[in-house]
Amino acid sequence: MKTRQIVVGLCLLLGFTTAYAQEGDNSRLKNLTLSGYIQGEYQYGGKSASLLVGKGNTDPDKSFSRTGIRRGRIKLEYTENIASAVFQLDLTEKGLGIKDAHLKIKDPWLRTNSLQAGLFNSPFGYENSYSASSRESPERSAISQSLFPEEQDLGAMLVLQPAESSPLRFLKLEAGLFSGNGIRQETDSKRDFAGRLSASKSLTHGFSFTLGISLYNGFAYQGTENVYRMEGNTFVLHTNASNLGSFAKREYYGVDAQISFAGLLGKTKLQAEYLLGQQPGTPTGSKTPAYSLLSGYDTYIRNFRGGYAMLTHYIGKSPLAAVVKYDWYDPNTDVSGDNVGLNETTATDLARSTWGTGVLWDINKALRLQAYYEFKDNEKASAIAGMNENVDDDVFTLRLQYKF
Repeated sequence: MKTRQIVVGLCLLLGFTTAYAQEGDNSRLKNLTLSGYIQGEYQYGGKSASLLVGKGNTDPDKSFSRTGIRRGRIKLEYTENIASAVFQLDLTEKGLGIKDAHLKIKDPWLRTNSLQAGLFNSPFGYENSYSASSRESPERSAISQSLFPEEQDLGAMLVLQPAESSPLRFLKLEAGLFSGNGIRQETDSKRDFAGRLSASKSLTHGFSFTLGISLYNGFAYQGTENVYRMEGNTFVLHTNASNLGSFAKREYYGVDAQISFAGLLGKTKLQAEYLLGQQPGTPTGSKTPAYSLLSGYDTYIRNFRGGYAMLTHYIGKSPLAAVVKYDWYDPNTDVSGDNVGLNETTATDLARSTWGTGVLWDINKALRLQAYYEFKDNEKASAIAGMNENVDDDVFTLRLQYKF
């Protein structure tokens, strides 16, 4: 039923576009833009790899490969005067899904401030709002995927920025209240706060930078009366009837930086983020939002940290760029090594890191070819079967993207 409604909605929107064209109302038609991109992908992974196209490995003793459409986005945006509306779908062989549906109203005086409401990217950190069509690595870092399995969330956000003539123009504040459930329906009366304050500056000789700080203050539903908290390197059970139906604290802090500069050998871009905080989860998973904490699951509170650093160098005036990225994620900073797997801890509490390297070829303005290899590493723990050595889960990605 949901898929049918999405298809009907898309057909109606495209029908309105056709109607405008047939009626000759070109002034209004100019306000409507259609854009999108498609990413065709081949992936090859070790026997324990988690590939993002196709089904999982059917032979756990062998490496495997898959092909598929990683993303197939189509976006409609209508803008008139100070107001705009966006509707974006994701269409792949896995089905149809909604990605964005929001309206935005700018202030009528400076047009640098705005109110945005609906389904859109949460304003936390840099990577979370960075378009997948422009991203230099195939996917977001592990910690971003864990804290925000979906970049979008349902809510309302204020964007505040001084006028272009102001000496404080380089500052920008994005802050809003969100459901905390990603693209799913809201399930409680709680609202999560997400915000980012950034400072951007372009200087001489092609040098520019952006610095940002972010805060997420939210909640996660507790599905039973059992809540586990770390004391030393042990999960300790706190049982209370009042825990059932209450909410655990979900609190993140982040800093990020992006620097770019041009030289005789080409343009270089550096990006980095560092995140830490408290994350409610389950015994077998640390991902949010609240849909992972359903009725019947005990709540496990973990302190986490992680981040990434990425260097991209565009080679001279050629269409080629080299990329190197390191990202790491420790979902439970209170336990490590051979202590993981004991005292109610599980493989979920193991830290992991990835070295990635690849090449981008911007064939033209529409076409991009990307080849990227990820060397994955996991924390070792003798108390967990199969985790006393590095897991065979490296991944190679070959992606062709067409953007329109």
